[in-house]
Amino acid sequence: MSDLWAALCLVAVLEGLVLFAFPDAFKRMAEQMQSMEARQLRAAGAIVLAAGVVALYLVRRLA
Repeated sequence: MSDLWAALCLVAVLEGLVLFAFPDAFKRMAEQMQSMEARQLRAAGAIVLAAGVVALYLVRRLA
């Protein structure tokens, strides 16, 4: 369970880092996302999700 909390904390750190370091780029990205169809956002989310699962598997397997 502590691994789950650690992972969620890392997500917060990474999201905060993006907002801190690149606020204008984040605003532009959010505006572009508003114009995208839900289907496109779901596809992008599925790709990122799959890449994350594969990366997590590889990290756990190789560590």
